[in-house]
Amino acid sequence: MAFLLRQSTLASHFRSSSQTVGSMSLQNRAFHVELGDREKALLAEDPSLRRFKSYKKSVWRLKRIGDVLTIVVVAGCCYEIYVKAVLREEARDKAKAAGGK
Repeated sequence: MAFLLRQSTLASHFRSSSQTVGSMSLQNRAFHVELGDREKALLAEDPSLRRFKSYKKSVWRLKRIGDVLTIVVVAGCCYEIYVKAVLREEARDKAKAAGGK
């Protein structure tokens, strides 16, 4: 009985602490603070880094090629496993047939 009492006390403690943390986080998130000059400067586009910018179309093509290659490799591995399993099964059948005669 004492074990159940301890559990319920512990559970109520966690519930009450999570409620206070949740209400505090809601109060902090309610205010909107405008970005300062430094933050705006950090978020601005840098012309010296423009040549390193990845273009969406080329990145999309590269991702697509990677996805296709991954599918081809996985399919090849599955096919190899299937062939080995079939050959092993045929070898077992031949061994049973040879052993039975």
